[in-house]
This record gives sequence, structure tokens and C-alpha cells, in this order.
Amino acid sequence: MHSFGYRLNGLLTFAVTILALMCAITSLSDNFNTPSPSAEIKIMNINWFQKQPQGHDEVSLTMNVSADLQSLFTWNTKQVFVFVAAEYETRKNSLNQVSLWDAIIPAKEHAKFWIHTSNKYRFVDQGNNLRGKKFNLTLHWHVMPKTGKMFADKIVLTGYSLPEEYR
Repeated sequence: MHSFGYRLNGLLTFAVTILALMCAITSLSDNFNTPSPSAEIKIMNINWFQKQPQGHDEVSLTMNVSADLQSLFTWNTKQVFVFVAAEYETRKNSLNQVSLWDAIIPAKEHAKFWIHTSNKYRFVDQGNNLRGKKFNLTLHWHVMPKTGKMFADKIVLTGYSLPEEYR
């Protein structure tokens, strides 16, 4: 007969194998979820638009952000990281992204929100490329599951522009 140690090893190996199989099935079941989030961002005011002493353009915005991200939550979702980024083109770069606001949504109950806020992070361009610039506001999100791989997506909102002159 086998000793107690051999039996315990066999039992633990079997238990860990079953646990790994359950985690894999759990992770795969999230692929059947088809989220349909929605978002709207309105710029309420341009608080200031100025040239810094170093020559860089800086903008402060007040905006209303409303979103319904409840469909991103499943039983396997731990939290969702969401952020708003201003995206625009310059002669040097085909894509410039500046993060304006972010939040961590810990539960489905908090995933439908409306917030009135100024940009949390500075909207600065390394140069003087922002005067009269058209830009997009993009709501990005990263879903962090309890088990399995993280996924990200975004909603691009177009049609925003900055003034021609500094204020």
C-alpha cells in the first residue's frame, strides 16, 4: 500500500488540476458576453487656454461625462478602469493622446454614472499646436477579471475643437 504522503500528494495534485480546469472554463465563459456600453461627453467650458512660459500650449476644460458601462460587468469582473483621453494629430505625430480624467469602477452598481468635472490631468501639448485644433474625446476602459485575461476597448467621440486664440 502507499504511504500517507503519497496519498496526500495524489489528492492535492487532483484538486489543483480540477481548480485549474475550473479557472480555464470560467475564463472562457466570459467570451460569450457581448457588452454594449454607451457614453457621452460634453465640454461645458474652456476654463483657460494659454501658452506656458516654456512655449507649450495648456488647456483646462470643464466637461460632463456620462456613461453606462454596466454591460461590461459579469460575475468574473473584478473592476473596470476607465479614462477619458483627448486625441489629436500634429505634423510630428499622427496620434497624440492626453489623459484628462480617470476612475476605477469597483462594482456594477457604480458603472452607470454622470460626473461634472474639470480635467484631472493637465492638457498640455509639447509645442504650440493646439490653437484651432480639432480633437476627439475617447472613453477607454480596461476590464480586469477575477481570472483570465484583461481586455480593453473604447468609444471615440468626435467633433470637438479648441479656440483660435489664447484666453
